[in-house]
Amino acid sequence: MRVEPLAPGLCQPIESEMRRLQVPGASVGVLFDGHAYTASFGVTSAADPLPVTDTTLFQIGSTSKTFTATVLMQLVEQGILSLDATVRTYLPDFRLASEDDAAILTLEHLVTHHGGFDGDFFAGDRNARGDDALAVFVAGMAATPQLTPAGHTFSYSNAGLYVLGRIIESVTGQPFERVVRKRIFEPLGMRLSTYFPEYALPHRLAAGHIVTTAGPVVARPWHVPRAIAPGGGIISNIAEQLQYAAFHLGDGSAQDGGRIIEPATIAAMQRPHAAAGSMCDNIGVTWMLSEIGGTPFVFHGGATNGHLSSFELAPSRGFALTLLTNADTGRGLRPFVSELLRHHFLGISPASPPSLPLDASVVASYTGRYAQAIARLDVAADASGLVVQEAPALFRTDDALTPPPVQAVSIAPDRFAILHGERRGETIEFLRGPAGEIDWMRWDGRISRRITT
Repeated sequence: MRVEPLAPGLCQPIESEMRRLQVPGASVGVLFDGHAYTASFGVTSAADPLPVTDTTLFQIGSTSKTFTATVLMQLVEQGILSLDATVRTYLPDFRLASEDDAAILTLEHLVTHHGGFDGDFFAGDRNARGDDALAVFVAGMAATPQLTPAGHTFSYSNAGLYVLGRIIESVTGQPFERVVRKRIFEPLGMRLSTYFPEYALPHRLAAGHIVTTAGPVVARPWHVPRAIAPGGGIISNIAEQLQYAAFHLGDGSAQDGGRIIEPATIAAMQRPHAAAGSMCDNIGVTWMLSEIGGTPFVFHGGATNGHLSSFELAPSRGFALTLLTNADTGRGLRPFVSELLRHHFLGISPASPPSLPLDASVVASYTGRYAQAIARLDVAADASGLVVQEAPALFRTDDALTPPPVQAVSIAPDRFAILHGERRGETIEFLRGPAGEIDWMRWDGRISRRITT
């Protein structure tokens, strides 16, 4: 793949936004009309800085889920797995707190985040490092509480991907990471990409950062626990992320011309399998799907301890964009870079959905406190709609910057849009119980239980 530098006129605003958000380093890659463009900015670490290059390794976080899904769909093509089969077809001992739901849970439920169990409830051993790490972790899910019936509601689930990773191990008889290396990394020439920090250490690494009141501070620990590899464990660089993007924009071929996956399977992964919300309009086979400016987009993103990334494709336009950052405030850089580069390459500008007027009593019916495993959310009313104050519980330090309040306007019954800030483009949905009362709020893709009014 011949790579050209991203134009200086595009790099300058990205660098300016990085300074504003205090992001120490970032890499950006674009594919468009058969051409590849990259740019890397800043430094690997505030504590021991080296220039970020196109081969600097970052944690890509949850975009790793799409690698797991790609291997899964290879096995579906080969007749080894079926999305319609229950988890217990392949893991007979699988348990959740709800026996009824554990018995009917399918692979389709897991790839579309419709498992219904708490996807951020970590009951297993997250620190296991042996080849049995996934098996130990998934066995620990027997205590995972059920929030909604399996297949009922979209709620983003990390744990669902751990189960899929364990299924891949079970049917191949190999450790999960080895399967991905043999089936994806090696055929695509992703030489430096890995799940293991010990394999990444000889190369240039980006340290993650938490931006505090005193500035960016290196986040520790650096490594991602082995047990969560299928949901967010890949370490990669912008050059190799572009190779992966070209594969999913293309016909499923390897570097040597051999077939990794059929074009029809790539298309099946990128078509809607279920309705979603908050993060996206629909969900494919782990891919998030939304239409932006009349163009269908296929995307994912990731967050680990001090690393924020994004990855998006517009297959009908031959466009891909990937961004890797080494700060928690990279969340704010993601929409900025996407909007800038979508406009430059595709002529797509951000558009705000029309807001609906709501009287004060209706807006007040949504207010209160909501909770999920990784955040507490306080919802208040203001003149334009709702204000949400998030108190994250994951990847935080005592002096980390508090996320700014998020304002949202009504766009449909029980549905609000975020128009500004780091979450712009996302939506908020309120889910009602059998008697019509509001039981849940979907935020950051996850359902959050209402605990006070």
